[in-house]
Amino acid sequence: MLEYKYDVQLLIEGVNLEEDAINNYFTDNFEGDCLLAVGDEELIKIHFHTNEPWKVLEYCSSLGEIYDIVVEDMERQSKGLRG
Repeated sequence: MLEYKYDVQLLIEGVNLEEDAINNYFTDNFEGDCLLAVGDEELIKIHFHTNEPWKVLEYCSSLGEIYDIVVEDMERQSKGLRG
C-alpha cells in the first residue's frame, strides 16, 4: 500500500509565477511527496504525489490557467489496472 495514492501532474500558465512560493505553499499546506514545481514566471510544471488531488487542483487553478492535467491512481497501476 502506498502512502500517497495519486500522482498529480499539470501545467500552470499565468503571470508572475514564483517557483519558490509555489514550492513553499505545497510544503506548508499539502500532505504528499515527490514535489516538482519548475518553470518560469509564465509557466510552471507541477508533479506531486498526494491523497487529496482536488486540493492541488484548486490551489493551482487560483494561480492561473491549468491544463495538461493528469491524475493517476498509483495503487491501481501497481495492481496492473488502468490508472
